[in-house]
Amino acid sequence: MSDLSPISPANVATSRNPATGELIATYPFQTQTDVEQLLDVNAAAFRLWRATPMRERVAAYRRLADTLRERSESFAALITAEMGKTLAAARGEVEKCAATIEWIADNGPGILADEPVNVGSDDEVHVSFLPIGTVLAVMPWNFPLWQVIRASGPIMLSGNGFMLKHAPNVMGSAYALQEAYEAAGFPKGLFTNLIADNDTVARTIEDPRIAAVTLTGSMRAGSAVAATAGKALKKSLLELGGSDAFIVLADANIDLAVKAAVEARFQNAGQVCLAAKRFILEAPIAEQFTRQFVTAVGQLKIGDPLDSAINVGPMARADLRDELDGQVQRTIAAGATLLLGGKKIDGPGNFYAPTVLADVKPGMAAFDEETFGPVAAITIAANAEEAIVLANTSDYGLGGSLWTQDIPRAQRIARRLETGGVFINGFPATNARIPVGGVKKSGYGRELSHFGLREFTNAQAVWAKSVD
Repeated sequence: MSDLSPISPANVATSRNPATGELIATYPFQTQTDVEQLLDVNAAAFRLWRATPMRERVAAYRRLADTLRERSESFAALITAEMGKTLAAARGEVEKCAATIEWIADNGPGILADEPVNVGSDDEVHVSFLPIGTVLAVMPWNFPLWQVIRASGPIMLSGNGFMLKHAPNVMGSAYALQEAYEAAGFPKGLFTNLIADNDTVARTIEDPRIAAVTLTGSMRAGSAVAATAGKALKKSLLELGGSDAFIVLADANIDLAVKAAVEARFQNAGQVCLAAKRFILEAPIAEQFTRQFVTAVGQLKIGDPLDSAINVGPMARADLRDELDGQVQRTIAAGATLLLGGKKIDGPGNFYAPTVLADVKPGMAAFDEETFGPVAAITIAANAEEAIVLANTSDYGLGGSLWTQDIPRAQRIARRLETGGVFINGFPATNARIPVGGVKKSGYGRELSHFGLREFTNAQAVWAKSVD
């Protein structure tokens, strides 16, 4: 994923409508005095929250789910205005957040309950999963609510506090979410927003009132945050994007694979960490897949994300569009073939034509780098073995897709793919029930599922010796 945002020289976070360029709002960066006050209030709220019985925390979670649904239309409109997601997709994002909060309320108490351990004697032993403090979350703009909910939901149920450093272009969404938490009855200040430059973020990570940090963003941002956290001996979780392979073997159902491929690459204008980005096709079906894929991509409608007929909205920022176009042009210059698109769309807004590149090989930008936008790169593999090698020829390891009708074979291949997740005859998606996270330079740690609920807890062993 591209960096969360450039730092404004005026120390102001700016939100602009990416479809029109219209200024929505500005948010002054907080001073160090402001940050100290936020940390004090948050620390007090954490002490109150950690002492709150689990049943009361769960009740607040259920109210939060209701609040999200009650405010769904306003949240969706804000998401679309701030980062350009189609209105239908924005509504889906809000509902996904509400459903995830409900799943956490239903399942979290059991996952976080004391776990007995049999040590082979009459001693009573258990492991408790206790809060560790306030977690600072540095979050991206591409899913302004979902990224925050999938972090804050598991983190806060265990009794932790939460401080959000959101991307500056979606601060409206950040404050709307803070208001939703407070409306649901969470202690005021337990979920709080930080608007700050990189130096202030670093100082905040070092502050003793911050126990840990989680970040979704670029490798550069992740490296900086992890270094600061490591120096302060604090836990960190990183989700640093990916260049997911979409492998289509010769026996795959091509019609289904093509249909899925279009959505897997072009949803949210291609601005998805888990999106398919490198399409690795086994030679016997490469021509057929490519022909059908290009036809389907060519039928996508790009434009105003408020229009229900539109499939692809604008990219979130002009600088991100420029960066993507540079990757496309460098890939073509290196020998790739442009089959479709490959250009910025003139006029207002940050629109980029849905693009398909063929003959993409290792060493080219569209193969080696994360292309965070509506660009698909096609690579042909002589056979399944070469497809596996090509898929693993990446610095990233977040997710991947594998298309074949031989499920046992696919499951064997999945174990050889160097990713945090493999989706057979489907494309990567997130679900409250399964962990999400990567390997290699896609980061470390896991969100969601029982792994995420326990990620930021103190697994405290309690061993009571028998006195009989």
